[in-house]
Amino acid sequence: MEGVEDSVDRHIARWRRKAPFDERVEGIITRIQLLTKHTKQAKDRSLAEIGLQDFAFDTLHRLASRGEPWRATPSELAAELLVSPAGITGRIDTLEQAGLVHRVRLGDDRRRVHVELTEAGHSHWLDAMRLLGTAESALVAPLDEAEQNTLNTLLKRMLAQVESQPPGAPHPQRESLDEDRPSS
Repeated sequence: MEGVEDSVDRHIARWRRKAPFDERVEGIITRIQLLTKHTKQAKDRSLAEIGLQDFAFDTLHRLASRGEPWRATPSELAAELLVSPAGITGRIDTLEQAGLVHRVRLGDDRRRVHVELTEAGHSHWLDAMRLLGTAESALVAPLDEAEQNTLNTLLKRMLAQVESQPPGAPHPQRESLDEDRPSS
């Protein structure tokens, strides 16, 4: 699709010589951001088709990832989903009312509760996964298999670099930017 103009080409043309940026980097990052938005919209449409909200899918997904009996404690789910204990309780209540999960008491300690995916919950999750897979495949369809492999490898290299940095690490080029400034 060489020669085809997209919205990012128009964005770059609008900003050319108005702001300091590397056009190649701007193109890459802006396209990643827009593809992320399109992926989110495709996910939302797929989930709506089977009557699931994003929070419900994410919770079912975490439970399904454990394998049978698809069970976790509320604390484990809260930590994995980055929600508060009160937030996870609300999610579990909603999913339990819909018949997608149920609470299971293990042993004699009545305070020890696990959340378990029901067969209906697992079925909804599988339906969502099929629809999401179709939507995601459509997004990468313009690329042949070799191009998809290459893109996957390049994105992996970018992500690995970012993930290897300690949290809160200074911007890698900050020092060189400071050196280029005249001292006052």
